[in-house]
Amino acid sequence: MTTFVLVHGAWHGGWCWVRVADRLRAAGHNVFTPTLSGLSDRVHLLAPTISLQTHIKDVANLIAWEELTDVVLVGHSYGGMVITGAADRVADRVRTLVFVDAFTPRHGEAAFDLRAPEANALTLQGAKANGGWRIPPTSAESFMVNPADRAWVDAKCTDLPIGCFSEKLHLSGAVDRIADRVYVRAGAYPNPTFDKALEAARGDARFRAHVIDCGHDIMVDRPEELTAVLLESA
Repeated sequence: MTTFVLVHGAWHGGWCWVRVADRLRAAGHNVFTPTLSGLSDRVHLLAPTISLQTHIKDVANLIAWEELTDVVLVGHSYGGMVITGAADRVADRVRTLVFVDAFTPRHGEAAFDLRAPEANALTLQGAKANGGWRIPPTSAESFMVNPADRAWVDAKCTDLPIGCFSEKLHLSGAVDRIADRVYVRAGAYPNPTFDKALEAARGDARFRAHVIDCGHDIMVDRPEELTAVLLESA
């Protein structure tokens, strides 16, 4: 049995992993799908003080308090920021890092540093209309979610505190000890940041790289294929 911790991206919640989690559990594995503070079923905690560090602590504390070891830690999109920071804090408990169409940040970088300028401009515009600190969700259509699931995804997504994108990541270097890594790119979702991350992964001996032909929310659109990739790390 392998322990998987599946971390969602911006505006989402643990709900987005249900199809993958069900399949992993059916294969006999232990699966955690935490919702990050202030989002989804934890929206009652939404506050301007929530930042990237809050979310890193959410995941690092889950792993520590549940006494998890040999973890396959998976992050989607913004979740790549979170799992990198969390793994740096509990590196001895993490076996594999899996980035699902996700940021692969380095020390001192924020999500705003990695995103395209035009994407940041839209984000800041949206935040300005919401008190300056709440970023409204990007639509499922923009993420190229399959049409049948767009209404479901849009209904579940909630605002994101701007500190999650603006706060820079601080790493001790412990995360560098985790040598088993996977990058999964959504082939039907144009995004220069994730294209760059895929190419970097292909040139890094620590990574196994995959491309799945669907929109950004791979866990929604292609749960069978994503589960198969994850099971390679089991």
